Amino acid sequence: MNAIEIRDLCKTYPGFTLDHIDLTLPQGCILGLVGENGAGKSTTIRLILDLLKKESGTVTIFGKNAEKREAGLLNDIGVVFDEVGLPVAMNAMQISRIMKDAFLNWDQKQFEEYCSRFGIDTAKKFGDLSNGTKMKLGLAIAFSHHAKLLILDEATNGLDPVVRDEVNDILIDFTRQEDHSVLISSHIVTDLEKLCDYIAFLHRGKLVLCEEKDVLANEYCIVRGTKEELSGFEKNDILHMQDTPYSCEAVVRRSAVPAGMNPSQISIEDLFVMMAKEMKRS
Repeated sequence: MNAIEIRDLCKTYPGFTLDHIDLTLPQGCILGLVGENGAGKSTTIRLILDLLKKESGTVTIFGKNAEKREAGLLNDIGVVFDEVGLPVAMNAMQISRIMKDAFLNWDQKQFEEYCSRFGIDTAKKFGDLSNGTKMKLGLAIAFSHHAKLLILDEATNGLDPVVRDEVNDILIDFTRQEDHSVLISSHIVTDLEKLCDYIAFLHRGKLVLCEEKDVLANEYCIVRGTKEELSGFEKNDILHMQDTPYSCEAVVRRSAVPAGMNPSQISIEDLFVMMAKEMKRS
């Protein structure tokens, strides 16, 4: 069973269309959703959670229709958005009493352990916490009711590198259980490169690709040379090409590189930056 299955998902706003998205998150895996601001990442996540009404398509979570909100389904999902919405006048311990009533599997001991681990002052009002600490509290809540699916929308972007690395370790440990899965969107592609099993790239409401991370890293590479040297590549094998003061540089399919030309490895971040540049040209 897949954790999430999206088929033919559409949503239209003035000037923007999320255009027939197909996406699958297998159980036991972490899928990273990347794209520029306005690409449709948050819209996709809110449609998955039925916080927005779709125009067409289907969304299933653990094989259940997300719109029907079947019994127990919401208890299996931990969610953190880029802005954590909690009562500003309440401290963490008071908020935890609300969560105990909201989630069937609330684990107070685990919550307190995460608060300690993240250095959260549990006596301080939520409204007085820094933005980074508010995000840590949101993560502590998501990790503390034994969810099987975590959905994080830009949830780590405001955290310092040490805490981000700790959260990444928690997410990796979380998915060691084969029925646990994570969907995470982030601008910090280097984190996703370390963390994710699958990468999905959205651009202007279209899903450009969704592929295993290791497959992407092996499929594309960088080659450098003169324009004449690179002119032998077929157009379909070139993802992006640009001139530098010293040579010509291109991202190409590794399978198209001729013998004698030495390609360089490309990072996932550089791959998506160059893909975005190429699509802006078209």
